[in-house]
Amino acid sequence: MGSFIDLSAADGFKLPAYLAAPAGQPKGAVVVLQEIFGVNSHIRAVADGYAAAGYLAIAPATFHRVQAGVELGYAEPDFGQGVGLKAAVEALPAPGVLQDIQAAIDHVRQASGGKVGIVGYCWGGLLSWRAACLLKGLSAAVCYYGGGMTGPVESARQPACPVLTHFGKKDHWIAMDTVNAFAAAHPEVTVQAYEADHGFNCDQRGSYDEPAATLARARSLEFFTRHLG
Repeated sequence: MGSFIDLSAADGFKLPAYLAAPAGQPKGAVVVLQEIFGVNSHIRAVADGYAAAGYLAIAPATFHRVQAGVELGYAEPDFGQGVGLKAAVEALPAPGVLQDIQAAIDHVRQASGGKVGIVGYCWGGLLSWRAACLLKGLSAAVCYYGGGMTGPVESARQPACPVLTHFGKKDHWIAMDTVNAFAAAHPEVTVQAYEADHGFNCDQRGSYDEPAATLARARSLEFFTRHLG
């Protein structure tokens, strides 16, 4: 079990982040980026899972610049609130929330003494892609069904570290033709697709798919072992 700490971004903004430490010396660090539902119990469990695998894991509250203390569930009203909060963060002047993610990277790099990876889910998957392209100090990035990252604007970016992506073939938010176009534009990126829907990693969502989630996690852990070891 982890606990919340405070981070300071380059512009002086302070935000909370959930930090989960492994039992022994960390073999590296992983930044976990939330969905549109905040650093809720699922995202904390994901961070705890990476800590159990030996990494110092941190989940920064990427909604904090527009609203503090966001912790939503997965019902329809939660979804609507999350979409609005995401839109508000995306509307912030550059670099916006990226400086908060940079603060998380910097913190765990120093605290772990090792290399840093990043993993994000849904909106966090998009942010993980941007982080891989725009931020410093990352040795690997994993993106789960990053909404928008397969569009022309995001696909035009170039990653500065190895990237692994997970998509669902049944995802009605991210069309497979855009995933295929992204894969063609980025042969350096490992693109995996599963017989699953959007949000298949989250066991609190109706779209949860245990076989896909298990396989994607195994691939993610192997990817981090290879690039953070």
